[in-house]
Amino acid sequence: MNPTDINQIRSFNRTVAEGIGALNDRFLGRGRPMGESRLVWEIGAQGVDLRVLRERLGLDSGYLSRTLAALERQGLVAVEAHPDDRRVRRASLTEAGRAERAELERLSDAVAGGMLAPLNDAQRQRLIAAMAEVERLLQPSLIRFAIEDPTSADAQWCIDQYFAELNARFEAGFDPSVSLSADARELTAPRGALIVARLRGAAIGCVALKFHGALPAELKRMWVSADARGLGVGRRLLEEAEAHALQSGAKVLRLETNKALAEAIGLYRRSGYVEVAAFSDEAYADHWFEKALR
Repeated sequence: MNPTDINQIRSFNRTVAEGIGALNDRFLGRGRPMGESRLVWEIGAQGVDLRVLRERLGLDSGYLSRTLAALERQGLVAVEAHPDDRRVRRASLTEAGRAERAELERLSDAVAGGMLAPLNDAQRQRLIAAMAEVERLLQPSLIRFAIEDPTSADAQWCIDQYFAELNARFEAGFDPSVSLSADARELTAPRGALIVARLRGAAIGCVALKFHGALPAELKRMWVSADARGLGVGRRLLEEAEAHALQSGAKVLRLETNKALAEAIGLYRRSGYVEVAAFSDEAYADHWFEKALR
């Protein structure tokens, strides 16, 4: 990477940290570091499971436990077992915690207003537009990829979204029972895998693999949420799938796709997939691709 680019990002980070008061262990003048105040805000009025909190913020379990313990000592947070599942721990704000969150909201608005106050209308518009663009461009660095249980609620949600989009985009709709199978058993090791992409803990995409011993592996169920498109998620899902297939012993990866999925076809071609003769009887396929893995 270009050292000048790296230096610009570091300079930007320092300016933002100074501007929002992140360097002060009394963030927004409230007598606690920024991490504690952020947790108060994230827990919110409804409370949240600790697992969700960890995933959303990418926090280490030990750090989260220490920070919540500090907030409990301050009387702002209560951590208890979930009433529906004693194995699940849940954080909620006390009455004092809700009042503190409201004050943090007020002070955060004041900081934002302080950034805008010295600027004229044109400068404010430029700053807001630039911030929106920077926020979106920073999101790819927050996306995480992991192999997940294909029977989980999030995995099934991704697959359902994938089916719904195919049904909307294909000329004659889409019926999963007519398509070649890729059920949960086929997507569980050692027969296959399902990789889920997450942004702040929320599932935003998936891709699946089916293994066939020494024969080429199959790429299946590739989907990206409409809100996450344009962030390179599809390309990275493809790279994750290729890396896992290679680690699992596959030498060649194959896929079939429909002519309606022009974006996917373009991605496959840019990624080194070569169109080949039909190798399956997939009812919805118009194109067949394969790639030798290295």
